[in-house]
Amino acid sequence: MRWQGKMGRKPTGGKLVSARGKRKFEIGREQSDTTIGESRIKRVQTRGGKKKIRMLRGNMAAVADPVTGMTKMVKIETAKENQANLHYMRRSILTKGAVIKTEIGDARITNRPGQDGVVNAVLLPSQ
Repeated sequence: MRWQGKMGRKPTGGKLVSARGKRKFEIGREQSDTTIGESRIKRVQTRGGKKKIRMLRGNMAAVADPVTGMTKMVKIETAKENQANLHYMRRSILTKGAVIKTEIGDARITNRPGQDGVVNAVLLPSQ
C-alpha cells in the first residue's frame, strides 16, 4: 500500500514542512494487477460508501470494431504489448493502453480493468 498524501516539496523545490502526520484516509490500496485467466472479481467499498469492482483475472473482452460499429464479447488469448511497464507484457497484466491478442485480432484496452471490473477494447487495424 502506498501513502497518497502531499509530497514533501514545494513547486519551487523548497522543502514543505508538514503541519501534521499521515492519515488513514490518505493511504492507497493494493494494486489489482489484472491478469488473463478464469474470471475473478472483487468488490471494494470506497470512501463515501460507493463501490468499485476490481477485476483480478479476466479472459473475455468487449471489443468494438470502429469500421462496422459492432461490439463483440471475445476471448483474450495473450497480452502482446504494454507501454505502462515492459514487465507487464511478460506477466500478462492488463492495463489501460495494453494491446491484447483476441480471437478476432489485436485490440487496445480503453478502460481500467482494475477499477471498472470489465475489459473494454477497440480493434486495431490489421497491417
